[in-house]
Amino acid sequence: MDINTLWIYITPPLVGAVIGYFTNDIAIKMLFRPYRAIYVGGRQLPFTPGLIPRNQERLANRISDTIMGSLLTPEELQNLARRLLQPERVQSAILWLLRLALDQVQADKEQKTAKILAGILRDLLGQSLVRLLKVLARREDFLETQLNQIFDQILLEFQLNEEQARKLSDWILEVVLPPDLIRQAIVDLLTDRNIQLIDESFREKASGTYWVVANLFGLRNSLTRLRTFCLDEKEASNAQLEEFITSLRMRDRLQEWLHNLSLQNLPVSTVRQLRKTMRDTVRNYIQERGPDLLQGLSESLDWNNIAIVILNRLRSSPAVTISLELISQELALILERYLEQDLEKIVTQVIPILSIDQVIIDRVKKTSAEDLELAIQGIVKSELQAIVNLGGILGFIVGLLQTVILLFS
Repeated sequence: MDINTLWIYITPPLVGAVIGYFTNDIAIKMLFRPYRAIYVGGRQLPFTPGLIPRNQERLANRISDTIMGSLLTPEELQNLARRLLQPERVQSAILWLLRLALDQVQADKEQKTAKILAGILRDLLGQSLVRLLKVLARREDFLETQLNQIFDQILLEFQLNEEQARKLSDWILEVVLPPDLIRQAIVDLLTDRNIQLIDESFREKASGTYWVVANLFGLRNSLTRLRTFCLDEKEASNAQLEEFITSLRMRDRLQEWLHNLSLQNLPVSTVRQLRKTMRDTVRNYIQERGPDLLQGLSESLDWNNIAIVILNRLRSSPAVTISLELISQELALILERYLEQDLEKIVTQVIPILSIDQVIIDRVKKTSAEDLELAIQGIVKSELQAIVNLGGILGFIVGLLQTVILLFS
């Protein structure tokens, strides 16, 4: 067999393999290339741009429909949400947020948090609590239970000890009722009219030996002389009154009386009336002046400093750090109970809000043809190369069949 005859039989398989290989390779590349339309003489050449760039919008819609119809169905989104919102994960997320917030408060150098807290406290005491007090004060049973408890547990059982009674008695005799004040009270009492009334009453009501004394001597001269003595001899009268108080042991008697003073020694009816009087007095005061009192208190307080003190205490308080985990756990349980009931409804509302399908469409449409080619090549590179190789193999087989036909012919 000469060389020409050999080429006749060898050429078909070789040509078929080359044609099959490069045809498939060109066909695959034409899926993406050319990336843009090519115009010659004002007319667009066929097959430009490539198949995928030319139908990129329709491809985006198909991909979106496929993903939303088969992959990201509402049921799958619910299952995904359940896996993401497991109590352990939710608790960790909440704990992280709480710690982040605490760190943010601790790192707040401009005192923004303190200003916000100061505004909240000012509104709470100066406005919200005032309005609430006005509403509650109209009720008949306003603070009734609390005031009764204060009276029964504090006032009713209150009693001075010996030291307190001694100091109070000393204060009364030295400040409230000193000898000079008693002397002045005697002078104020013994006016001419009062002396006349005392003398006439003594004369009318005296009997026996006292009647003789009253009608013969009377009290007018004695009381007048007492008043004159108190007016003219102030120091002597004060000394006499001091001696009188000492001789009568007024200090000891007053101390003993104060020590034994207790509401429990009073009759039950009197105690009940005192409790009612105290309750009505406090309630009426709060009803009439409580709002103004709170308003004035709110205006007099430096809320910024108070807020700073509170925040500094929270920053250094170990109880806050310890309680964060417990708070996050409780919030996670509350969220879990809520999601068990309304997860399906929430997912149904979230899907239109997220617009996942539109996100997929926009993302595919904004992706360039070069990036699409690289992405697809990266995913199915070996499969695409296998198609090219298969084209070469099929072309070789077809050429080989042609050679066999030639041999038999």
